[in-house]
Amino acid sequence: MGPQLPPEVGALIGRSNRLGSDPRNTNYAGGNTSAKGQAADPVTGTRIDLLWVKGSGGDLGTLTAGGLAVLRLDRLRALTGVYPGVEREDEMVDAFDYCLHGQGGAAPSIDTAMHGLLDPAHVDHLHPDSGIALATAVDGERLTRECFGGRVAWVPWRRPGFQLGLDIAAVQRDQPDLIGVILGGHGITAWGASSDQCEANSLEIITTAQRFLDERGRSRPFGEVIPEYAPLPETQRRARAAALAPVIRGLASTDRAQVGHFTDAPAVLEFLAGREHARLAALGTSCPDHFLRTKVRPLVLDLPPAAPLDAAAARLAELHAAYREDYRGYYQRYATAASPPMRGADPAIVLLPGVGMFSFGADKQTARVAGEFYLNAINVMRGAESVSSYAPISEAEKFRIEYWVLEEAKLARRPPPRPLATRVALVTGAGSGIGRAVAQRLAAEGACVVVADRDGSAAAKVAAEIGSRDAAVEVTVDVTDEDAVAAAVAEAVLTFGGVDLVVTNAGLSISRPLLQTTAADWDLQHAVMARGSFLVSREAARVMGEQGMGGDIVYICSKNSVVAGPDNVAYGAAKADQAHQVRLLAAELGALGIRVNGINPDGVVRGSGIFAGGWGAQRAAVYGVPESELGAFYARRTLLKREVLPEHVAAAVAALTSGDLPLTTGLHIPVDGGVAAAFLR
Repeated sequence: MGPQLPPEVGALIGRSNRLGSDPRNTNYAGGNTSAKGQAADPVTGTRIDLLWVKGSGGDLGTLTAGGLAVLRLDRLRALTGVYPGVEREDEMVDAFDYCLHGQGGAAPSIDTAMHGLLDPAHVDHLHPDSGIALATAVDGERLTRECFGGRVAWVPWRRPGFQLGLDIAAVQRDQPDLIGVILGGHGITAWGASSDQCEANSLEIITTAQRFLDERGRSRPFGEVIPEYAPLPETQRRARAAALAPVIRGLASTDRAQVGHFTDAPAVLEFLAGREHARLAALGTSCPDHFLRTKVRPLVLDLPPAAPLDAAAARLAELHAAYREDYRGYYQRYATAASPPMRGADPAIVLLPGVGMFSFGADKQTARVAGEFYLNAINVMRGAESVSSYAPISEAEKFRIEYWVLEEAKLARRPPPRPLATRVALVTGAGSGIGRAVAQRLAAEGACVVVADRDGSAAAKVAAEIGSRDAAVEVTVDVTDEDAVAAAVAEAVLTFGGVDLVVTNAGLSISRPLLQTTAADWDLQHAVMARGSFLVSREAARVMGEQGMGGDIVYICSKNSVVAGPDNVAYGAAKADQAHQVRLLAAELGALGIRVNGINPDGVVRGSGIFAGGWGAQRAAVYGVPESELGAFYARRTLLKREVLPEHVAAAVAALTSGDLPLTTGLHIPVDGGVAAAFLR
């Protein structure tokens, strides 16, 4: 049992969670909080002064004790005696390690000095939209005086670090009645003698700033509405977003593959309909947390939403080429010999007037958060423009943040990507059995997964088993319905930006002798498996082709596609149709970099929706065995004498799609325990 945490720590965590759970107070993973107090030194037993502060990379809304860095306050403050000056302040981050107390805990962040050098026991550093609106106004210092009187001071822009901590501490010592400061181009810092007082002071600054903006702000901060750029009706808006998403994702993935996120939030649409949106977007975001996620500025389509789709796609390609050239110029203007290499010249944010915003990142969460940050930036621009003019920090300062060696070190600490990271997978028939196992395996390998099934509740259950909606979402689809398939793929595109990997697994079976097989039996099985696979593959191939990123289509076929069995004409023929689709599509789609392969399972009884739905009883009757022993019966007739499970089929899908077989297409892999009659010749 570990030592009991001091009460200051419990209060700090509660305060942090409350502040961090409200987006009006700070952005995801932005800001930091701290508390000072005493604890026993485990070596000497004497009471020592400590600082508990949110560590690097954590999120206030979900902060726990494990996310705190714990430092000796005397040693931290003694660093002022060895501080080499602002030109070498980055060296101080390594020095924080020599101030740590005890084992474990998070790594201290660059803002640690801000918390430790201030006298008050409790400190909050936050990034509220209302505070940053004042911080980025061209006359922010004057507005701060008007808004707060003498309760909050102005601290001019300085990059986060040791010197900024010294600057804030000096202001607080010189003006002891202050409750906090507005940090130019950055955010706010508040403090208090107790945790409750600190939280109250933070909220006072945030709400007072918002009230000031509401009361003093003009009604159209983004300018008059451009009628041609007014938002489309929701259905049309989402349809156009889905149509352009594959093109945009392909452009945004020129340097490295990206996952996408789409939003048509009212604030985004309002911003893009305003006459000033292009000017403001070109100025870029300001708060360091914002442009670290969004890049220095977005790509903005300069066509109305009524423009023809092909014209919009062509213009996006032109703007993307110009964006890349401009970004390379930005890097070359400010890079020094010590700067990290350019990370890529593609935009992280793409804005479509009348439609919405796409944001991109290495995974869904990163893409979503980038979009949330740009929404923060829009709110900041609205506030600043309503009372003044938006004037973010200079481009040179933005570069110093974006290509900061300390930020590069943070990126380098990330775990290596999993094999299917950045890939978006759609699995049909994924509510049970093989499809469920495939969806789970692809997610475990790093893919974003769309769990598609006719049974929406089953699909939702599997998606929830996989994890958050950043990892998997469900979609209800009847694969025999052309419009439903198109809608399912569109939902995948709007959720994750596109589609890279499709597993067509939906199926059913009715086991009857030829003379008892009805036309309806035949039509149903061919509709679900042959027609359904065709419809899903066609729609997925369209998206993959527009992305220009290649892709994988995997058919879950069957041993029965090559082996003739009794009482099985409709199912076997439908599976043979699927098997030949694999060969035909592999031949046709190879030029697009799309690989098409098949899996031929056999006897997958356990967890199977098909077998549980009557097929198991029918096949058991054909073979004269109890239904409960059907899996064992199938295993005994194989060469390896082992039962085939859904996970074995999922492993074969992963092997085909995880990058180890990049030159394999048109292949059928048997996953049947070894059935000699099914050997492909």
